Amino acid sequence: MPLDHSLVGVPGEPQERSWTSTDALLYAIGVGAGLGDPLQELEFTTENSEGVQQRVLPTFGVLISQARTARRLGDFDRAMLVHADQYVELHKPLPVDGTVRASSTVAGIYDKGSGALVVSESTATDAVTGEPLATTRSGVFIRGEGGFGGERGGSQSWHVPDRAPDRKVVQQTRPEQALLYRLSGDRNPLHADPKFAARGGFSRPILHGLCTYGFAGRALLHELCASDPARFGSMYGRFSRPVLPGESLVTSIWLGEEPGNALFRTAKEDGTVVIDRGTATFRV
Repeated sequence: MPLDHSLVGVPGEPQERSWTSTDALLYAIGVGAGLGDPLQELEFTTENSEGVQQRVLPTFGVLISQARTARRLGDFDRAMLVHADQYVELHKPLPVDGTVRASSTVAGIYDKGSGALVVSESTATDAVTGEPLATTRSGVFIRGEGGFGGERGGSQSWHVPDRAPDRKVVQQTRPEQALLYRLSGDRNPLHADPKFAARGGFSRPILHGLCTYGFAGRALLHELCASDPARFGSMYGRFSRPVLPGESLVTSIWLGEEPGNALFRTAKEDGTVVIDRGTATFRV
């Protein structure tokens, strides 16, 4: 059946999601923490280093906020689905372990001609205190599901400042990066199975968009927040090109005119942009 447009605006049932210290550590390694120098970022990769208290990477908030929508979105070839964009806002630092009540709503289904853009919004609140921990918004693009005559959806203006980046971070991914990251829950075979990836038009399995997002999030955390998750506010990025495991990532950051705001863009070393229209907020 085609996409179920009646889902728009219908909240899904809240679901409980729990995680442990080990889950947070595995996620950190999955997005490159400690890669190159395992003695760096110990607060995110270890729980028993002397004088170091374990902390959680802010982009882990995307994972704990994920929840099912009210009904199935429809029948389509999963190989035609790619992550289009992602926003996360942290209301407070994430605990090392815990349980949240997560709920998700399809906010819109937009006609992009060659495909459909499905936008979902999710919230995660502490299951015990009811305090909000994270708010997310994500878009997925499904090729072949467009042309239904719906709205295209709008976009906010975004321009790279006419100057060199204020900060630039180069990060190397591992050839097995996707195999590590998938252990945090996203078992989409697009990122591991060559035959499935070929159905989607890729020469080999690609890196998860949220893994690339996590690498960029680490760059923002260390460059803008002095590695302190309590200073991290929000982050948005649009996925523009796939990344192959083993490729290098270069995140360029421009500080905004207003304190606590920045723009960023992540590219491969050859200049191919993989996360575009990036924005970030942080506490100064």
